[in-house]
Amino acid sequence: MTDKTLPLSLFATCIGTYQLEDTALIDALERAAWALEEADEAGGAWCDTHGYDGYTSYASLDDLPIRDPAFGALKTWLDARADAFAKTLHWDMDGRKLILDALWVNILGDGGNHSGHIHPNSVLSGTLYIAMPEGSGALKFEDPRLGLMMAAPPLKPDAPEAMQRFVYRAPPAGTALFWESWLRHEVMPNRAEAPRLSVSFNYSLETA
Repeated sequence: MTDKTLPLSLFATCIGTYQLEDTALIDALERAAWALEEADEAGGAWCDTHGYDGYTSYASLDDLPIRDPAFGALKTWLDARADAFAKTLHWDMDGRKLILDALWVNILGDGGNHSGHIHPNSVLSGTLYIAMPEGSGALKFEDPRLGLMMAAPPLKPDAPEAMQRFVYRAPPAGTALFWESWLRHEVMPNRAEAPRLSVSFNYSLETA
């Protein structure tokens, strides 16, 4: 006897994908990122202290949208996509707004990576990819139920992506990925000859 009833699929984990078509803005963001890397002595010192293979403004600069017009334009673009993604997630915003409260540059050299992490105190997080040369480290998403699976057997090699425990993405330049901030993720080691460049961000929910 064959049961043709499809299984019920519950508790979706959504990844928003948006394309920034403004190539002039992408170029301006790349120039602005390298200008930061050149001038940000505090950020460079933090990277040296923490063994970061490249440069990040995460620990040193919190004013990028007012520091450079390119980041200001990016904020406007991201705000619209964040609102759209919130609708995709069916959030009841109850009149509250999403607030971009962190925006930072990442430049990863050969071997550079980010270990697994989440983004506490935020509701949406994401990354816009500015330069993704061949061999760039992929973004790795982890099934949020992984720690609860106990004695679950491994998956077959041909299991569909929606069933996988880990999903990898290495999108082309101009792509922005959004996800809920509780979703654990990491950046695999960069194997590109040229640096991998991205701009990451967090959104919080406006307080009532």
